[in-house]
Amino acid sequence: MRHVRIRIDLSYDGSNFHGWALQPGLRTVQAEVQRALGVALRRPEVWVTCAGRTDTGVHARGQVIHLDVAEEVLVASAGRAPVPPVAALVRKLNGILEPDVRVHEARVVPAEFDARFSALWRRYAYRVADAPAAYDPLTRHHVLHWPRPLDLATMNAAAADLLGLNDYTSFCKAREGATAIRRVTRLDWARDERGVATMTVVADAFCHSMVRSLVGCLLAIGEGRKDVTWAADMLRRASRSSDIHIASARGLTLEEVGYPSDDELAGRLLITRARRSQEEL
Repeated sequence: MRHVRIRIDLSYDGSNFHGWALQPGLRTVQAEVQRALGVALRRPEVWVTCAGRTDTGVHARGQVIHLDVAEEVLVASAGRAPVPPVAALVRKLNGILEPDVRVHEARVVPAEFDARFSALWRRYAYRVADAPAAYDPLTRHHVLHWPRPLDLATMNAAAADLLGLNDYTSFCKAREGATAIRRVTRLDWARDERGVATMTVVADAFCHSMVRSLVGCLLAIGEGRKDVTWAADMLRRASRSSDIHIASARGLTLEEVGYPSDDELAGRLLITRARRSQEEL
């Protein structure tokens, strides 16, 4: 029986989810997606791999997952639909899923594609309303309300010190046996047309709570509680400190994940599955 690998691009409002990953007795995005796939494909159990596990309350516009399915199962699930089987799968999933999860696209990809390990980079955005005019009650579940004005120029100066290949242990919740060495290629703040302050961060990968810890650090600097050099000082410390506040999940969204071309997938897997060490710094 020939199997095919399917890539699915989806988005979700994380407000009513206990994060991405399966948790017994709790509503999670993974549980909802796997349940819907099981119904659509008429399989008792379906397992998916995602590009990045989001925490409770975190949103996604550009989450990517993959799964393997027997080709005949995929074809049979489409029935007499006048569209390709993967297009029929998208329609079925969106008919099964609750409105806070939407599938945008599904396609067959090479067997070497891995939603997690093939990724070149992930892009997150964190949104903060620090003025009454910027606060919109219609986006209250996706934008953090901050009671004091923020100096974005100072925050960007501090953010520049956090770029590059570094050990981000100071900004991560420790996980046994895991490394906190990451390459951050973009980290900056800007205001949109409503005045909402948005932090954009791009890295090859993120460790647990890293983005929200970066936000918490820079918010403290932006409102004047900490000096502009504090972020660099914390980075050099390379140990987790309670001084760095983990910002609310509410303002965080996984926006996009970047992948190499199909002919570079195998090489990418070799790179990302190799554990990083201090010698690389």
